[in-house]
Amino acid sequence: MFISRRDLIKSLSLTAAAGSMLRVVPFADAEKAHRMVSAHKAASPSAEYAPKFFPERQYKTLQALCQAIIPPDQESGGAVEAGAPEFIDLLSSENKDLQLQLGGGIMWLDAACMERYGQTYLQCTPGQQTEMLDLIAFRKNADKDSRLSPGIEFFSTLRKYTADGFFTSEIGIKYLGYIGNTYLKEFPGCPAIPEA
Repeated sequence: MFISRRDLIKSLSLTAAAGSMLRVVPFADAEKAHRMVSAHKAASPSAEYAPKFFPERQYKTLQALCQAIIPPDQESGGAVEAGAPEFIDLLSSENKDLQLQLGGGIMWLDAACMERYGQTYLQCTPGQQTEMLDLIAFRKNADKDSRLSPGIEFFSTLRKYTADGFFTSEIGIKYLGYIGNTYLKEFPGCPAIPEA
């Protein structure tokens, strides 16, 4: 049976919603960040989010990376549609450590792509982008090439924040089927188990 990356992330997020320590941003803080992003968009004449920390080029790279981590599919929108880049930018604007990790990580990624392909991440072909992300997606790759270590740490952090931004958004919560603390007049019971 094939398990997609999205299904794996979903199962990990359900565990996180149940109280695991997998999530990096507490749910209440994530909700507040999403509300702040919405308020910022509503106050903008263009109704669009203007990045607070990332310069425009880095923000576009952040959007591309978030979309690569959780792309849209037939069930729901992806990380960009869920507002993960805005969520990450807002959190980064208030956190110096995150600024160094993510801002520095995007600079590292562009430099590594320049060295490997002669152009920045956004200028690379989709195949080159995938190849680069495959290199920094696995810690074991640092054993073969220690120069990948900063990129691996960056991408690991970015995946966590992208997952938090997605699964705490309206789109992500709907995708999970999470109904929260809702009042039920009666308990419908467990669904019937089909006979084999």
